[in-house]
Order: sequence, then structure tokens, then C-alpha cells
Amino acid sequence: MNFLRGVMGGQSAGPQHTEAETIQKLCDRVASSTLLDDRRDAVRALKSLSKKYRLEVGIQAMEHLIHVLQTDRSDSEIIGYALDTLYNIISNDDEEEVDDVEEENSTRQSEDLGSQFTEIFIKQQENVTLLLSLLEEFDFHVRWPGVKLLTSLLKQLGPQVQQIILVSPMGVSRLMDLLADSREVIRNDGVLLLQALTRSNGAIQKIVAFENAFERLLDIITDEGNSDGGIVVEDCLILLQNLLKNNNSNQNFFKEGSYIQRMKPWFEVGDENSGWSAQEVTNLHLMLQLVRVLVSPTNPPGATSSCQKAMFQCGLLQQLCTILMATGVPADILTETINTVSEVIRGCQVNQDYFASVNAPSNPPRPAIVVLLMSMVNERQPFVLRCAVLYCFQCFLYKNQKGQGEIVSTLLPSTIDATGSSVSAGQLLCGGLFSTDSLSNWCAAVALAHALQENATQKEQLLRVQLATSIGNPPVSLLQQCTNILSQGDKIDRRGSKIQTRVGLLMLLCTWLSNCPIAVTHFLHNSANVPFLTGQIAENLGEEEQLVQGLCALLLGISIYFNDNSLESYMKEKLKQLIEKRIGKENFIEKLGFISKHELYSRASQKPQPNFPSPEYMIFDHEFTKLVKELEGVITKAIYKSSEEDKKEEEVKKTLEQHDNIVTHYKNVIREQDLQLEELKQQISTLKCQNEQLQTAVTQQVSQIQQHKDQYNLLKVQLGKDNQHQVSSSDGAQMNGIQPEEIGRLQEEIEQLKSNQELLQSQLAEKDSLIENLKSSLTTPDTNEATASAGESEQIAELKQELTTLKSQLISQSGEMTKLQTEKQELLQKTEAFAKSVPMPIESETVIAAKTADVEGRLSALLQETEELKNEIKALSEERDAIKEQLDSSNSTIAILQNERNKLEVDITDSKKEQDDLLVLLADQDQKIFSLKNKLKEFGHPIEEEDELESGDQDDEDDEDEDDSKDQGHIQL
Repeated sequence: MNFLRGVMGGQSAGPQHTEAETIQKLCDRVASSTLLDDRRDAVRALKSLSKKYRLEVGIQAMEHLIHVLQTDRSDSEIIGYALDTLYNIISNDDEEEVDDVEEENSTRQSEDLGSQFTEIFIKQQENVTLLLSLLEEFDFHVRWPGVKLLTSLLKQLGPQVQQIILVSPMGVSRLMDLLADSREVIRNDGVLLLQALTRSNGAIQKIVAFENAFERLLDIITDEGNSDGGIVVEDCLILLQNLLKNNNSNQNFFKEGSYIQRMKPWFEVGDENSGWSAQEVTNLHLMLQLVRVLVSPTNPPGATSSCQKAMFQCGLLQQLCTILMATGVPADILTETINTVSEVIRGCQVNQDYFASVNAPSNPPRPAIVVLLMSMVNERQPFVLRCAVLYCFQCFLYKNQKGQGEIVSTLLPSTIDATGSSVSAGQLLCGGLFSTDSLSNWCAAVALAHALQENATQKEQLLRVQLATSIGNPPVSLLQQCTNILSQGDKIDRRGSKIQTRVGLLMLLCTWLSNCPIAVTHFLHNSANVPFLTGQIAENLGEEEQLVQGLCALLLGISIYFNDNSLESYMKEKLKQLIEKRIGKENFIEKLGFISKHELYSRASQKPQPNFPSPEYMIFDHEFTKLVKELEGVITKAIYKSSEEDKKEEEVKKTLEQHDNIVTHYKNVIREQDLQLEELKQQISTLKCQNEQLQTAVTQQVSQIQQHKDQYNLLKVQLGKDNQHQVSSSDGAQMNGIQPEEIGRLQEEIEQLKSNQELLQSQLAEKDSLIENLKSSLTTPDTNEATASAGESEQIAELKQELTTLKSQLISQSGEMTKLQTEKQELLQKTEAFAKSVPMPIESETVIAAKTADVEGRLSALLQETEELKNEIKALSEERDAIKEQLDSSNSTIAILQNERNKLEVDITDSKKEQDDLLVLLADQDQKIFSLKNKLKEFGHPIEEEDELESGDQDDEDDEDEDDSKDQGHIQL
């Protein structure tokens, strides 16, 4: 405050003495007047003076105005005047006309005043919190000035005000409500406020995004007409960029919320003849930049890839390609569209394949890549557009070996169109590579280098390319033609930079020869290449030529490092000796370091996009800087290595290759074993599912049998009641004597069916245990597989025996059911004969008929149940066949262990022989015991405990059998 008073006192053109007194009196009235009208009039007067006498009003009235905001909130009019006055004091928007002489000083002084008054206002954080609370008022005269004042505070001291709002309770949420205001003026100024609030503050950006900002902003853009909208759309797009740029969390939230799909209508441009307004161009430019924010190469690869896929799936990429191939599009929009398409397809195979299939609407149709390359090698096109096309071509080939192969194939002799009716991408690149425009040379060389990037196959294929230089002369290879042009230097008159062509060709050759010993051999086969490189490196040239010398040193170093010593005259050791004699190792390394020390090298290494202010700055390619960084150190080491070290290194490489081959072999073996394990696991899971289904079927059968039993008991009770009702008749005794026998017989049959069902259930349980044994046999180690196979044949025999038993039971049940049906018919006939012989009341006949129908219904249900049992037995038979097939497959896997199994069988045969001998001895003993018993009987000795002893012996034998079976189960496991 004292500083501001000093500034005021030092002003030469200050206010008149009467104006200062007026401001002082007005401040006194605001502070001391008890009437609200007087205070309101005083604040209104201060507002009118605040623009012209900004400094004086700010110094004397700021504290009083803040006090008014705190105490007079009930009167919206005085609050609005106070907020407008504070805005005039803090804002730097000077609407007064200033003389030309004083304009610069006045502007600087205005900015200083604004930041100083802002610092005074926010020194008490309660003032910002008070301003946020005033924004909750719906009154237009309060909310609108409050929005403007807070926006001005953020413009003056953004980080400090952002921190206060961030720690204020519900501070950001209150500001988000401005977007929902029905008054467009407040809503639009709210967008500007959020722009200033979210600038360079990731925490606030996240809060605003999760307050549903994306939904609201996209709704506003749609309501305003998308790209046809006014400046409001521009402000919303800038705010969206603030929220998404360099904010991975918000980008992921934007993608997960399916907001990318809502961007597609933005690029549905109208008729080409309708014209493009300046605002439409600005809006579309910002929309394209917003797409690029989501797929920027600087984003995490996973986030970029997911956004690229979403843009293809929703049709956004297709819409961008439509704009790309449209006519009448402004140049800057076309350039930005090319850059946007470039980053949407970069590194995404699906998008790259789609882009390769896009055709331009020409007659005949041409691929979009060919049309773009025609613009790149055309020196009449704008420089920015040519850079964008080069970037698009680079992104198309990035991690796209398929696309690289297609481009290189257009240069091979078998695919070149002999008629010349259509031009290919390879022909355009060759034409640009050998034109007289240095920029075209550089762009074509870099584009062709990207077709070879990290692709040894295409580097070898490109060696087959032959060029016809002139009529009557034999064709030369593309590699030889590049070195010929390189050796000519400045002899050819070219338009543009002197070194641009040579730098481009050297970058192409370095990329071509790296990691490709065959290409190195072809390069060294021309005896003129190595002398040319050594001559260039050894000369002392100017600063412009130092970069060419460094690239020549790099090319020669690559020829040494990737040399396979197939040429005796240019082996590694001889090339090193040549460098030491003609250049010197230290001088060679110094020249090699010129590349990374160049001022344009660091600029090109920052971003993949070739963004240069003018053609003279287009020297390095981004991917080439990566190659230099990778090879500079290894080439330096290779130059200083001796021949013995090289031999040791080659031996180490061979050893590593052998180890790699061994590791690869074992990896393949492990992979095959994993596949086998997966198959076995799937088979086990299938058996488990089948077992569960069988258990479910058994449970259902048990429940149905219980239901039938209950129904039968109910029927029995009802028939008993009918028998009691018929006792009074004379012949009823005979009827009652016959009917219970028949019903009893039916009951016995049903009980027998129930027992059969239980038997089937027990057999299913045995089958389940058999399946579990099969599972255990599949998962046992290899050492136990031979033992398990010995029991599998027995299990197959048991399954066949069980199936035979089930079929016989089914036949017996069918016969029993037929017998039941015959007995039922006989019972019905007896009942009808009795009814005819004995007249009965009508009601009793009706009841008997109903009972009979009920019995028939239940018998039919039993028949249906029997059919279901048949189907179940059929399913079990099929299951048995499936298990048999599984056992056959298991037997095939065990066949490899047959030798070990034979040994085990020999041991088993020996043990069986010993067991047979023991059985013979036991049989002899039994015979002797039996003869002794007979002799005792002949002598008359009583033997009373024989049965008990035999039963006890039988029990002991059963126990021994159980123990033996348990031991066998343990052996199998």
C-alpha cells in the first residue's frame, strides 16, 4: 500500500486535487453512512471514477469495497457496483485512448498496477472465498461481474489464485455450475473463466473433468453447430485442450466415456462450394488439434493405441480421410488434417491398412499415398504441406513391415508397370531422389529410409532395384546411383541448400547399411566408395562441410562394424588400418562427433514430426537421430579394438548364438508341453462337467422316484377307502379279495423298480470313482504311468461288464413293465365284469371309473419314467464310449514307456509265480485239514463250531481282500 502511495505521489500527470478529495469523501460515505441508499450512491460514483482514476480509487477504496461485499450481501445492486469497481481496478483492459508517445509506458504501468492490486486482494484468502460464494447468487448483476473479476484475478496471478480455489471447499464445483446457466453471457464468460483456471494445473484439470465438464462442453459445441458455430465453440475447444493436453488421466476418462464417438460429426463438412468462413477454419483447426492431443506420440503407447482403435471403430479416421481427399479445402486445414491422419495411423496396424486402401476421387482412382507423394516431390507446393506429407508417409511406415514391403515392391523389376500408364510410390520416390530440387532429394531420401527402418528383408530386396540412367548404357543399382550422386557433390546445379541433398543421401545409406552385412558387402564391392569416404573425412573443410564429414565417418564406421569380412580387400582390420594411416583414429572420432554436436540435431531428436521454420533447417530426421545415438558409441569401440579382441568378440557372438539356439529349442519343447497340459486340462474339465451332469440326472431321478412313491401311497389310501365303501355288497368280498392282491403286486413291482434305480445310482457312483481314477492317472508323474496302464485294461473290461449288466436290467425292466400292463388289463376286465354282474349306484361307477383312470395315468407315468431310464442308460453307454476313447489316447501316450513296463511285468510275473506256489501250499493245507475233520467225524468226535469258524475265516478273508484293494489303490495313486 505504501508503495502504491509512492507511485501515486510520483506521477507527474496525477488527478486534480479536487478529484482526490472527491474520492476520499466517497470512501468516507461508504465507510460511515448508515443509510443503504447513501452507500449505494457512493459506490456507484466510485465505479464511474475507477476507470479514469484507477490508481487512486484502488488505493483508497479497495478495503471499503471488500467490506461492502461482506456486509451488504442482501442488496444485489450495491454488490454489483462493488464488483464492477474492483474489476476496473484490477483488470488491464484499458479502453481510454492514449497518445502514441505515452502508449508503451502506460501499458507497462497498467500491467504492474493490475498485478499489484491482485496481490493485495488475494493476500487475504478469505476475499477469494467470499468471491466464490457470491457466484452462487443467481442475480445477473452479481454473478456476471463476479465471473469477470475472478477471471481477471486468474489472468494476473494465475498459480496463486488457482491454489486458493483448489483448497477452497466446493470451489471448483461452484464454478462448474456456470456452464449450466441459461444466460449465454454468463455461460460464455464461465468458459473463459475455466480456461484461465485450468491452465497448467493438472489437479484442477482432473477435478473439472470429473465434474462432467466433457459432457457439458460437447453439448454446447453441438448446440452451437459444431464447426459452423461461433467464437463460443472456439472457447470450448480451447478449454477441452487445456483439460486433455499432457493429462493422461483425463485422456483415459475421455476415451472411457465414449466421447471420441461424439467428435465424428465435427468433421462432416458441407458442400465444397459453400465457402469457408474464418471462424469455421479456426474451429476446425482446433478440432483437429484436439484429435492430435489424444493420439500424440508423446502420450503413453497404450493410451495412444486405444484412442487410435476407437477412432477407427467410430468412423472418425474415415471422416478425416474424406476431408483429406476432398477438393476446395483451405491449405492450412488440409495441412493440419494430414498431420492429424498421420498421428491417428502411426504405429496402429489396422489404421495403417485402412489408409493404404484409401483412393483419391480421380479417374482412374489413385491411392491416397501416391497422391500425397506427388505433392511432396512437387517443389511448387507449400513447404508446410510438403513437411506434413512426409510426416504422414513416415507414420504410415512406422512399425509397419507390411507397408514397407508394399512400398519397396513398387521399385522391384517384377512389379513396375511397363506401359507407364500409372505412377507408383516407388517411382515417385526415385524421381524425387534424383531431381534438381534439394528439398525433394532430402524428403525422398528420408521417406525411402523409413521404408527400410528396422526391416532387414526390405534392405536386401532394395539391392535388386536397377535404374536406367541413359539410353544405351547398362542399368545401375539404386545403391550405386546414390553413391554416384554423392560423389558428384556440388557439381550438379541444384535449387536450395548446398548440403541438403548429400545429407539426405548419407542418411539413407547409413540406414540402409546398418544391421545388414549383405548391403555393406555390396557397398564395399564398389572400389571407389571407400576412397571417396576417406578423402571427405580427411579434408579440412569449412563449418558447413563438417556435418557431411561426420556423416561420411558414420557411414564408414557402419561399414566396419557390420562387415562380415566376405571381401578380402575390405576386411575389418584393413579398413581400420586405412583409417589410422589416412585419417587417424582421434581425428576420425572427432569428425564422427560433429553429428551429435550440431545445433539442429537436438531439435530433430525431440519430436517425430518434421516441423521446420524454413527449408534450410531441414537437415536431420528424428529416426536417424536415434540411429546415431545407438551407433556412435559402438563404432567408437570398434575403431579402437584390436584384431584379437574382434576374434574374441566373434567367438563370444557364436557362443551366444549357440546358447540362444539351445534356449529356443527348450522354449519350443516347453511350449509343446504346455499345449499338451492344456489339452489334458480341457479333457479333465470336460469329464468333470459330464460327471456333474450325470450326478444332476441321478438327483432328478431320485426326486422323481420319491414323487412317484408319494403318489402311489396316496393312490393306495384312496383305493382302500373305495374297498371299505364296497363291503356292503354280497359279491364285494370276492372283489376286495382280488383287488388288494393286484395292488400289492403293483407295489412290489414299483419297489423292485426303485431298487433297480438305486442299483443304477450305485453303478453311477462307481463310474464317478472310475472317472476320478482316470483323472489321477492322467496327472501322475511319468514314473507311475506304466503302473496306471496295467489297471486301465481291467477298467475297460469292468465298463463293458457294467454296460452288459445295465442292458440286461433294462430288458428285465421292460419285461416287468409289460407284465404290469397285462395285469392292469386283467384287473380292468375283472372290474368291468363285476360292475356288470352287480348293479351299483351311478355315483360308485363314476368313482371307480375315475379311480381307474387315475391308476392308468400313474402307470403311463411309470412307463414314461422307464423310457427316461432307457435314455439315461443310452447316454451312459455313450459316456462309456467316450471314456474308452480317452483311455485309448492315454494308452497311446504310455506307449513310449513300454520298455520300463516290460521290466515291471517280469517282476510281476515272478511275484505271481511266488503267489501261485503259496496258493498251492494253502490248498494242500486246506485238504489236509478237511481230511483230518473227516477222520474226527469217523471217530465220533463232535465238531460244533465249524460254521462259526468258517464264517470267521470268511470275515478274515474279506478283511484281507479289502486291505489288498486299498493297497492296490495306493499303488495306483
